[in-house]
Amino acid sequence: MGKPFGKINIEISNICNLQCSFCPEVIRSKKLMDIDLFESIIRQVAPLTELVCFHLMGDPLVHPRLADLIRICEDHAVKIFFVTNGVLLREKQAALLESSAFQQINFSLHSFHDNYGDKDPTDYLERIFSFTEKALAERPELYLNYRLWNLQETRGTGPHNRSMLRRIEERFQVSVSDTLDIRKQKSRRLKGRLYLHFDTEFTWPSLDLPVLGTNGRCHGLSSHFGILVDGTVVPCCLDKEAAIPLGKVQEQPITEILAGARAKKILKGFRENRLEEELCQKCQYIERFRPVEPASATSLSV
Repeated sequence: MGKPFGKINIEISNICNLQCSFCPEVIRSKKLMDIDLFESIIRQVAPLTELVCFHLMGDPLVHPRLADLIRICEDHAVKIFFVTNGVLLREKQAALLESSAFQQINFSLHSFHDNYGDKDPTDYLERIFSFTEKALAERPELYLNYRLWNLQETRGTGPHNRSMLRRIEERFQVSVSDTLDIRKQKSRRLKGRLYLHFDTEFTWPSLDLPVLGTNGRCHGLSSHFGILVDGTVVPCCLDKEAAIPLGKVQEQPITEILAGARAKKILKGFRENRLEEELCQKCQYIERFRPVEPASATSLSV
């Protein structure tokens, strides 16, 4: 029998080296997760999931003790899902990401031009491409994702993303349509387990936003949940300011937090197409779990 959660998000840092327009600023105090707290969390979640994501907000490459966090996951046989903009990737960091603990690494390539405008991305991409080529040769089981999120339109990739796409095509000798309809296809395999991923911008849920509805479903607390840098457990990876705090791991075992009255009420509501929490009622992302109209087919060639 499999473990109950597909993935658990552990925010090892809520600090990012960039400030992307599509990623809201963190209002909480900036912090790095303590190593002892992280090890306590990993011990508790190891029976609950095969995979932990080093991300909710922030960029995990910022953490100065990343090597220790990786080792703890290795010791407890927990696989890592890693999300980074890749700007801080250098030889030392690349060596850490070669650990067998990693199952998937996502590089958010769209972050570069969003922060640096028309600056030449050659050096930035070269570091990521070199790491990718080594991983494809030495870690063929590792999934690699290049995120080129369009941010606005459902068709096409935007001018900066098209420029990135041309460089990817040239390096990996592939051809990809830059007018694909991401309502139909969001992922495109390039080589081995290297993929391109496209998506559109969404508004992060906030208590300051208007209510969008009281009916809906979400995968929070069924496929995943989050643990913020201070140990606060939240029901999903979009609760960036702990609007729905379920408990703190320093005060209560995680299994007890998940079995608490608030968590059970939220989960029951999702199963019955009902949004119990105010933040959920103001969450645009929930719209993605509703059926969509069929989109036209997109031609892709290699």
